[in-house]
Amino acid sequence: MTKLSVNVNKFATLRNSRGGNMPDVLQAVKDCEQFGANGITVHPRPDERHIRYRDVRDIRPIITTEFNIEGNPIPSFIDLVLETKPDQVTLVPDAHDAITSNAGWNTLRFGRELKEWVALFKKAGIRTSIFVDPDPEMVSAAAKTGTDRVELYTEAYAKMYSLNPEKAIEPYIKAAQTAMSCSLGLNAGHDLNLENIAYFRRNIPGLLEVSIGHALICESIYLGLENTIQMYLRHLSDF
Repeated sequence: MTKLSVNVNKFATLRNSRGGNMPDVLQAVKDCEQFGANGITVHPRPDERHIRYRDVRDIRPIITTEFNIEGNPIPSFIDLVLETKPDQVTLVPDAHDAITSNAGWNTLRFGRELKEWVALFKKAGIRTSIFVDPDPEMVSAAAKTGTDRVELYTEAYAKMYSLNPEKAIEPYIKAAQTAMSCSLGLNAGHDLNLENIAYFRRNIPGLLEVSIGHALICESIYLGLENTIQMYLRHLSDF
């Protein structure tokens, strides 16, 4: 099956809106894993408006599944990743003032820098993934950096899915096929939800992992966290 990594940023956003420690992000991590999540994702940003660097340090020792840290490889982020040594680091080119990730890397333009970052993390024993748009050219260029995986940015798919799922999925199939031909592992994430995840999973060859946060947390308000995670796992399973 495709693995589910739950992004817990939104728990931290809610906590930070009132101060204190409600909800408890560490307990949320434990609960997500207990309810079946195959991994935990965090995306610390410099302004720490949701997950804080301290959260990352506190979460690392309690992880029992896989830990994925994603973000823009600025110096402080690089230091944090090398200190905490997650299972995977996902490099995302988001600006410091971006509300959320809004584009993949131009792996042609930033190929040299990405190659250096990938080598640095891999030397530390950390699996690497590069966030890219569903563009075969960008996927091919990502492979030249030495990265282990790419993560397909799925916002465009999510926006078009309800109008024309076949057209929405088409560029992602081509990008996935390119990844396979380049011997790259394949992840995906951004705006995937219970409505569109099953179709995406069925049609994307070699999909190893999806990272889902915002939609999953929103859906869990109505459906319950355990039930929502279990629903995602069923959509991601062969059975």
